[in-house]
Amino acid sequence: MYPEYLVAPMRAELTNVGFEELKTVEEVDSAIKSEGTVFVVVNSVCGCAAANARPAAKLAAANTKHPNKLVTVFAGMEKDAVDRARSYMMPFPPSSPSMALFKDGKLVHMIERHQIEGRPAQMIADSLIDAFDQHC
Repeated sequence: MYPEYLVAPMRAELTNVGFEELKTVEEVDSAIKSEGTVFVVVNSVCGCAAANARPAAKLAAANTKHPNKLVTVFAGMEKDAVDRARSYMMPFPPSSPSMALFKDGKLVHMIERHQIEGRPAQMIADSLIDAFDQHC
């Protein structure tokens, strides 16, 4: 676990643009199982989250077509909530950061850490926007 003061600004990068933070298993279940589309960001303290994942998520969320819900869990903090979110992302192995799009509770698009590291935020956002345009 990281000190809250350390992760607070990283959480705020997403919550300030409309992402809801999920901190419990029940919140994760409710969000992902809901009707419509849900975009889940597994946030992280790593450099690729700061340079690539969070900026990409913010760019994609600003797209005209976007999911009904924007939510986030924070790896290294609320372990049970993160583990539950990752269980919905199977068969993809756990990674952080990562991003998933669900439609009516079914996983329809996944971006893993290896697809985030070393890629520009705009390239990641473009992949998300394509998925949003297709599924939302």
